[in-house]
Amino acid sequence: MKMKTDTVVRFYETVDPSLLKYAVIVARSGGKWVLCRHRDRHTWEVPGGHREPGEEITQAARRELYEETGAARFSLSPVCVYGVSGSINHGTENFGMLFFAEIEDFGPLPPFEIAETALRDEFPAPDCLTYPDIQPQLFRRVLRQIKEG
Repeated sequence: MKMKTDTVVRFYETVDPSLLKYAVIVARSGGKWVLCRHRDRHTWEVPGGHREPGEEITQAARRELYEETGAARFSLSPVCVYGVSGSINHGTENFGMLFFAEIEDFGPLPPFEIAETALRDEFPAPDCLTYPDIQPQLFRRVLRQIKEG
């Protein structure tokens, strides 16, 4: 039986840029969703990660997309700010920027923390995801943006 968590995801137009800790990228290539698997996990996730000190959030997104997928040529567009709160981060709300990318070409996967990438027709079920309470909501928000044009 799956336990219900207290994780809450909210979407915002903007926040103070200094509060953005994460860049998360829902990416597509050739009409398929791009997912990656960390070498220490068996679950899938969308590319993304922590913003480095002094790094602009868009730079962080470009770096993370490359590091976690090997994306060589791609377009990247911001979708919105998201906030995550609950026991996952001790009750505080942490903020990130959600991006959408269309990847045209991949190079070799850099030798960092990602073991493999996959192209999927459908977004995985929550029980196959590293962050099942967060990633499906981010994916749905990107889908909404794509449909709205």
